[in-house]
Amino acid sequence: MTLRRLLPLGLALAVLSCHTTQGLKPIAAPDSAVPCPGGQLVWNLEITDQRARRADSDRLLALLRESLSKSLPGCQWANPPRRDAPTIGIEVHRFSADVDSGVWEAVAEWTVLVRDPSGGILTEFQADSRVSRPNYRGSNNEMESLRTAFEEAVTRTLTGLRNVSSRG
Repeated sequence: MTLRRLLPLGLALAVLSCHTTQGLKPIAAPDSAVPCPGGQLVWNLEITDQRARRADSDRLLALLRESLSKSLPGCQWANPPRRDAPTIGIEVHRFSADVDSGVWEAVAEWTVLVRDPSGGILTEFQADSRVSRPNYRGSNNEMESLRTAFEEAVTRTLTGLRNVSSRG
């Protein structure tokens, strides 16, 4: 195959890989027993993207923020941040999918740090997920593997947050 024929394919793959969050939707997993972490109603929410490639950063951060809002319906998210409110901080380290030998490998990795209003650490944990998916014909395997990794990492995030207890 000539380079001229491979160039459009390479460009198409490069364009597609820049939109890792395209087609993903926020998840909602509310728990009536724990509508908001630590029995607190008002929280600051700080989500940052620490990935090397951040072409879709705004979309990924919005997906995380909306997933937390829908899953913790008892919380009020301070905007602007309040000095007297505890803070949930999330640092996204990886969110990507790559294909190798006909298998899609998706990964979602972030650190969750929960601080009280004075900055003391209430809890810190990793919310990671790795998913392998065969390259099925007729399916958007990249999106499906990313969807599964995202859902698993958000579920781990919610589990950790629901186990937070406030000091006092």
